[in-house]
Amino acid sequence: MRTPHHLDAHPRPNPYEELAALDDGPLEETPLDEFLTEERDAGAEDAWAPPDHRRGGKRRRKNRFAGLPLAVKAVVGLVVLASFAALGDRWAVLYAEHRAADTLKDRLDLAAAPEVEIGGFPFLTQLADKRLDSVKVTVPDVAADRVSLAKVSATAHDVRLNADGLTSVRGADVPRFDGDVQLTFADLNRELGASQVKFTGEGRDRVRANGTLPVAGHNLRLRAEARIQRQGERGIATEIGKMRLDIGDLATYRPGTRASEGLHLTPKGTADLARETRKAKALLSVPAIVQRMGVPEATVREALADDGKLVELTGSPRFARQAAGLNLIDLALENPGVMRRLGLDPDLLDSLAGLTRPVLADRLSLAFELPEPEQGNVRLQDVRVEEDGIRVRVSGSGLTVGK
Repeated sequence: MRTPHHLDAHPRPNPYEELAALDDGPLEETPLDEFLTEERDAGAEDAWAPPDHRRGGKRRRKNRFAGLPLAVKAVVGLVVLASFAALGDRWAVLYAEHRAADTLKDRLDLAAAPEVEIGGFPFLTQLADKRLDSVKVTVPDVAADRVSLAKVSATAHDVRLNADGLTSVRGADVPRFDGDVQLTFADLNRELGASQVKFTGEGRDRVRANGTLPVAGHNLRLRAEARIQRQGERGIATEIGKMRLDIGDLATYRPGTRASEGLHLTPKGTADLARETRKAKALLSVPAIVQRMGVPEATVREALADDGKLVELTGSPRFARQAAGLNLIDLALENPGVMRRLGLDPDLLDSLAGLTRPVLADRLSLAFELPEPEQGNVRLQDVRVEEDGIRVRVSGSGLTVGK
């Protein structure tokens, strides 16, 4: 049998009652509580709604424009009108330039329409006054004798129009104009050099030609110099000088009749002659050659009989000068065998005999003449050699275009 528990006569306290005893009563409101309460009350009175930006923006723009002074509005209107007027004027210029280019192409029989540029502003006012400040015309690829002018550019000043109204222009009077004529080396190389001779600038008034020239089946190296000068009021003349044709390293041909001209051995050619006994004996065996060289006959007989004497004779500086002074063209017809032993083709020498200075000069001539107008005059002012070609300054007066 269990032993009954002993009950305590003093019961334990209730913990909730102890907590309640600690409560001092209701708390007082703090400033923070008052602030939050005011915010909630204000939010409850006014409901939130999105702002109407569209209506406000229109109202602002309208107010700004309405607030502009009358003078500013007038200036804006004038600017707009001026812009439209300028645009219309430019369209009229483009149309007039196009019509003028087509007319010049037909009347000058050009392959392509030239470039026309009308200067001055406004154009419509000038047209109504039948006067243009300036008109620039550029024509490419103009044939001039044997060559083609790469570009002819001229600017007419104070042009007087022969017209009825704004749309009917029959012609024009040009009291004064100036311009440029350009002849490029690229065109010269193609037309005169046939891709074998190249022209390059050499100073202010000289053009150098270098290349090859085929003669009797041989390609001879060509060197020449052309001096460019004005001829009269409309022409360009070229004086060809320092022409020479090199036959390898053996001989050089200079067209002409002077002692320094003709066909002569080069220093290398005379050195080869001195070293090769066969060539030296072939040359000394011709009495006419020996006489021209001024070598004593006794010395020649000894040299032909004794190789040592031959080497002694041909190795002397005097013999080299005498051999280089021989004009081989003169000896070619009488002694073709000797020329062949020296390494020269007799057919080539025959062709060189006919290749005179005028013939060579004609092949390299850069001369041309500007056409003479029916009315007025055209004059060449200045000729200058530049890096890419020849440039000629021109001027004129009293020209009439159309009727």
